[in-house]
Amino acid sequence: MTPDLPRLYAAIDGTWPAARAIDAGPWRLREGGGGGKRVSCASAERDWTPDDLPAAEKAMEMMGQDPLFMIRAGEEALDSALQAAGYDRIDPVNLWLSPPPRLTDVKIPRVTAFAVWEPLAIMREIWEEAGIGADRQRVMERAKGPKTGLFSRLRDKPAGVGFCAIHDGIAMVHALEVRAPHRGNGLGKWMMRRAAAWAGDHGADWIAVLCVQDNHPANGLYASLGFTLVGQYHYRIKVES
Repeated sequence: MTPDLPRLYAAIDGTWPAARAIDAGPWRLREGGGGGKRVSCASAERDWTPDDLPAAEKAMEMMGQDPLFMIRAGEEALDSALQAAGYDRIDPVNLWLSPPPRLTDVKIPRVTAFAVWEPLAIMREIWEEAGIGADRQRVMERAKGPKTGLFSRLRDKPAGVGFCAIHDGIAMVHALEVRAPHRGNGLGKWMMRRAAAWAGDHGADWIAVLCVQDNHPANGLYASLGFTLVGQYHYRIKVES
């Protein structure tokens, strides 16, 4: 049975974990340590009222973070309340899902895509080039349970990287990057197929990936591989002028 959205949202936290998560009142507050929005946002985990918003804002400011909320399916009331409070809507994200066997029907060419953990120095270098620096790489180190890096080569040159981890039977791919000179050669496809093979070997029932909606090439890649679009979310951020 296809996992429901709460299980998929939990897999985001489990495979790309915050440095610290605190449940306070109706909110889950995440301290990201510079690791990006997914690990720095607050989310509503219980019933809330508008009177609960200032406490969440204050807590995030005390963490040294701009007030930032994740808005998931069914949270239209929270979305509207934050909009009315002056929060901007940013980074709408698509959530793609597939059973691993859908991606393992084609043999991966030799020396094209590998599952590697710990990451090689060249993998870290490619992430750094793409803006995925030490703080975001520490998110990968924090992930519990099975995990691996993805590494691709093209004509004997290091060309791409990614990260995959498993939580509650869902393997989720993050930080998939291909060096600019090597794009358009199908390396993202081969790394996703390698991730699916690794996921199946490690007991995952599903493979998932997140993609911002305006990244049309990447969304097209996941659709072409047979992934199903199963959910979306976005953020609301308040930056003081």
